[in-house]
Amino acid sequence: MRLHTIKPNPGAKHRRKRLGIGESSGKGKTSGKGHKGQKARSGGSIRPGFEGGQMPLYRRLPKRGFNNTAFKTVYGVVNLDSLEKTFSNGDTVTEESLRKSGLVKGRFDGVKILGRGEVTKSLTIQVDEVSATAREKIEKAGGKIVLPAASTEA
Repeated sequence: MRLHTIKPNPGAKHRRKRLGIGESSGKGKTSGKGHKGQKARSGGSIRPGFEGGQMPLYRRLPKRGFNNTAFKTVYGVVNLDSLEKTFSNGDTVTEESLRKSGLVKGRFDGVKILGRGEVTKSLTIQVDEVSATAREKIEKAGGKIVLPAASTEA
């Protein structure tokens, strides 16, 4: 076997469909777009749910209930087993240190520590929320938790 004799597996390579290259190509003239109309035009596409001007289903059905998703607090979660691997004994764990180590990425309203795994190191935790099991395990390992003072809004 030589390099110049190697061929790809049968069916591994496909020819690109060449649209509009003459009538005999099978995709000439209108290039598979039919005759005229919005969908034949460049940039002509209709949004999902559009029913040709008829009142769409999502507007015909009644809206019920209350949705609070725009106002909910979203936390970036970190488990104890991740803290055990990343930080050493006596370290202070803050949102900045978690972001620097890559444990928290993206936009969040705060950081919450959850209790999966075990922690043996004495860590000082300065985040927004800590679950009850995580609090118990951290304090048992000799660490301490410093939560921000709850803001009192009237």
